[in-house]
Amino acid sequence: MTKKNENWFEEWFDSPYYHLLYKDRDEDEAELFISNLLIYLKPFKNDLLLDVACGKGRHAIYMNKLGYRVDAFDLSENSISAAKKFENKQLKFYVNDIRNPLNLNYYNTAFNLFTSFGYFVDDKDNQQAINAISKSLKKGGRFVLDFMNSKKVINSLLPSEYKKIEHLDFLIEKKIIDNFIVKEISFNDDDKDFKFTEQVKIIFYKDFLAYFEAASLSIEAVFGDYNLNAFNEDTSDRLILIATKTNNI
Repeated sequence: MTKKNENWFEEWFDSPYYHLLYKDRDEDEAELFISNLLIYLKPFKNDLLLDVACGKGRHAIYMNKLGYRVDAFDLSENSISAAKKFENKQLKFYVNDIRNPLNLNYYNTAFNLFTSFGYFVDDKDNQQAINAISKSLKKGGRFVLDFMNSKKVINSLLPSEYKKIEHLDFLIEKKIIDNFIVKEISFNDDDKDFKFTEQVKIIFYKDFLAYFEAASLSIEAVFGDYNLNAFNEDTSDRLILIATKTNNI
């Protein structure tokens, strides 16, 4: 098992098989997480919110249902096409690369949720992504990043597993290669073999501190799960960072 091309996410995230594999993501859990975040953040109803790497927009759609104005973007044209069915005057979806700000000095709060970060091989691209999100925020705006707890993931990594979803049997193999968690996803559909790759950079809290500092983002809170309990590097399921933009970059 080796790492694939650097732009693996362009193909995999735009594939219908990606959405099939992850179709059972817990909507109730996602809505609980957003509700808890909004209770903590206390945004005003006229604030502008940004959902970065939004996928099909489940978080953005729910925030909009709660009465907020939301812009959201993703690199996957298929995902945005699906999300656009939910657009209204206060909810808009765009195709955009995370390394490019959608608007400059524009949003009150930006969200990057469900480990939608760390896909680039070159770490300069990861920093550029954080910089772009910071540039999209007004001074004093806040950024919420929800990432895996890398230490716990490493300690509990399963080398392989099978998942049967509808008519497909997915073989999922995982390894750590060059400071990435690399996941190979293999299956056969209609007598044709498929193999896709996911890879996420192993990033720890201390690494995010450096990213954020370079982007004029000051961390104000760190949580370890979707109920916003305190972060523990050994036991927490998630690493959830909330930061404030201190200066324009």
